[in-house]
Amino acid sequence: MRTCNLVVDSCCDLPYELLEADGLYLLNFPYLMDGGSFFDDLFQSRKPQDFYDAMRKGSAPTTSQVPMPQFLELFRSLAATGRPSVYLSFSSGLSGSYDAAVLALSQLQEEGLDAEIYLVDTHLASIAEGVLVHEAIHQWKRGMSAADLAAWAREACYFVNEQFMVEDLDTLRRGGRIPSTVAVAGTALDVKPLLAIDKDGRLAVTGVARGRKKAMKALVEDFLKRKSEDNQISTVLIGHADCPKDAQKLKELLVKADESVIPVICNIGPVIGSHVGPGMLAVGFWGQDKRENLSLADKIARKVKGGRD
Repeated sequence: MRTCNLVVDSCCDLPYELLEADGLYLLNFPYLMDGGSFFDDLFQSRKPQDFYDAMRKGSAPTTSQVPMPQFLELFRSLAATGRPSVYLSFSSGLSGSYDAAVLALSQLQEEGLDAEIYLVDTHLASIAEGVLVHEAIHQWKRGMSAADLAAWAREACYFVNEQFMVEDLDTLRRGGRIPSTVAVAGTALDVKPLLAIDKDGRLAVTGVARGRKKAMKALVEDFLKRKSEDNQISTVLIGHADCPKDAQKLKELLVKADESVIPVICNIGPVIGSHVGPGMLAVGFWGQDKRENLSLADKIARKVKGGRD
């Protein structure tokens, strides 16, 4: 018995068929491309190859946050069901959509909306967000309450690990996701940048590799290093931006490295794809607590407070 509604957004990049269930709502992020306005429907209305081929030919799609009217309509619909609801949101570190959701819900509550709706900032994006959503759906189907599901997600998000590679950093630069100096240096050195999402939900460059084969090997090594040894969830998401052969090869490498892996291959949707460009590969999995992977600033702060390193 499902005790609540569950709302996820298209930035989770999961296969569409995994999101088809009564009481499960998909919030579609908007994007602009070649003068037209579209919604990210996880490639239900267009093929991934068509989208990424357009980018290869020079198209530069742009994205925006979900507008408040869209949230207002969603929350009214959720309230009409008479059941509590949980929304697992794309990272506030990469989009203003979570803040728009908070404002929309606050406005409706001031107007007298009587509904139990929990908003969760996952601090995740793309298949990292997908890892959390995938397990949240499992917990939801088992009958977890809205309050418990929201509490679980707020803690579990820190145990989602990921790393991804891009063909180059120029697309991320154009979208304002990384500094121009970093993009220029990466291009000049002819390397494949490796990135991840930090505990605050922002992009971080984690390394470089020369060539796709070495970059794919680095993704597998990162998985083996950071995967949780005592975790009972073996699902690993493999995301790709129109490079299915490489995704299949990456799947084979992961299974060879760890036979317990249950791989799920996902297309990187148009909103995330607008920022990473064609050729991106990613691995998302349950692993170490990101809060323990301290930055230098965190370590200095702990020393000042007399804490451990």
